[in-house]
Amino acid sequence: MSPSTDFTIGSDVVCSDGTCGQLRRVVVNPVARTLTHLVVEAKHRQGLGRLVPIDLVASSDVAIHLRCTKVEFESLEEAEETRYLPGARGQWAYGQDQMLSHPYYGLGIGGLGMGMGMVGGMSAGLSTGTDPEVITTDRVPAGEIEVQRGDAVYATDGHIGKIQGLVVNLNNHHVTHVLLDEGHLWGKKRVAVPIEVVTRIDDDVHVNLSKDEVGELPAVELADEP
Repeated sequence: MSPSTDFTIGSDVVCSDGTCGQLRRVVVNPVARTLTHLVVEAKHRQGLGRLVPIDLVASSDVAIHLRCTKVEFESLEEAEETRYLPGARGQWAYGQDQMLSHPYYGLGIGGLGMGMGMVGGMSAGLSTGTDPEVITTDRVPAGEIEVQRGDAVYATDGHIGKIQGLVVNLNNHHVTHVLLDEGHLWGKKRVAVPIEVVTRIDDDVHVNLSKDEVGELPAVELADEP
């Protein structure tokens, strides 16, 4: 196996005893420029991914092969974190605790007197607001960032394409190239941009090349498109 290996987002990921999912995102250390984790999700189960340490990768060609079983894969850290926020707001912007503790004093029978919470057989209209607000965020190690398919890539003179994956040296986990689809629909090709000309990796990728210089890079030949 060549030490330089493509990690194309969307590739199948295979454990020692069968396929466990697809590569959805990659996690990199932007300072060291190393690949640290893969985010792998089972097909048709979006949002139930696992954070796979790069040390578990045995090889990557058409598919990515892991050094673990499917049971071991399922025991890895979840790639997303779900939090339930207390005090979700109900009607009139009251919190849950307020909605339950404030009684409604309306008109009683015939409009005289005080009623508690019921008017004409209907609820007073105060929602209990029992459904919590659900917040789901990607779980990314501190100081690292996620890269996913479709992230924008910018040359020195503007947008140049969309990221499709990374080329990584598996001996030291260093990213050597960024794979991107460059050009328009009628002239699109996949190219590998050397990491040495990448000036920034965050929500998007910036390279110290012009559009023309990126266009002159040779096309990358891929065995199969995931």
